[in-house]
Amino acid sequence: MRGREFGAGVRAVVDATGMSHRAISELLGWDPQKLSDLLNGKGGVDEIDFARLLGLCRVSEEEFNHLMALLKVSREKGWWQHYGKRLPPQLRTLFEHEDAAIKLVFWSLSLVPGPLQTADYSRAVIVAWPTIKAKEVQQRVDAREVRKQILQEPRESVFYVQESALSLPVGGVDVWVDQLHHLLRMSVRPNITLRVVPVSAGAHPGLVGSFEMMKFAKIQPVVHVECENSSIFMEDKESITTYTTILEAIDRVALDEEQSRRLITELVS
Repeated sequence: MRGREFGAGVRAVVDATGMSHRAISELLGWDPQKLSDLLNGKGGVDEIDFARLLGLCRVSEEEFNHLMALLKVSREKGWWQHYGKRLPPQLRTLFEHEDAAIKLVFWSLSLVPGPLQTADYSRAVIVAWPTIKAKEVQQRVDAREVRKQILQEPRESVFYVQESALSLPVGGVDVWVDQLHHLLRMSVRPNITLRVVPVSAGAHPGLVGSFEMMKFAKIQPVVHVECENSSIFMEDKESITTYTTILEAIDRVALDEEQSRRLITELVS
């Protein structure tokens, strides 16, 4: 993951110059393969050489610091991103990997999954967080609205939701009812699957907590777990096997799509 984000970031700043890769290599006195390795996320240069490239590309201070930090860890697997007091409005790594995925699978234990939330529902959730300042609320709502583009076809999105999460009247009755109607509308889209785990299922492995699994065409899946002030990305074989097993167990106890729609309709009523 780090290598992919690093390579994509380098490619973006290089392409923004409008110069050919060969021209940039010549200006730096590099073999073209050296730049090619960077664009493919392999690293392979020291910090001074890399800083020369970023200087040539005239990157912003924020992007300079981001790419310099990734240079040191581009070959490491897994990623714990710690943000201090609270998560930023938009998670760059999550957004880029969701955009590249061919299938997204969500398990949500306590709330309606983020991509399926209405703006009013999202606002009510965000306002409830004690670490979020009032001036940041709309910015965060807007970021969640932008994230919804991942639900476009042909990408397949599968959502498993605990029944109790749907029963929680977030934002008051009107917001909650509107949210349930929105789920019913989204559930009939051909690329979206929505299945509810009923409370009657009792204890099951999904009680470990909410998570998302991203599946890709040519690389191994990635699991994302969101915490209050950090994000955890797992891509090692053992973690993927464990979370795949959890999803299989959730799938066995979840209602089918039609049963799930009937349950949501009953809640609305």
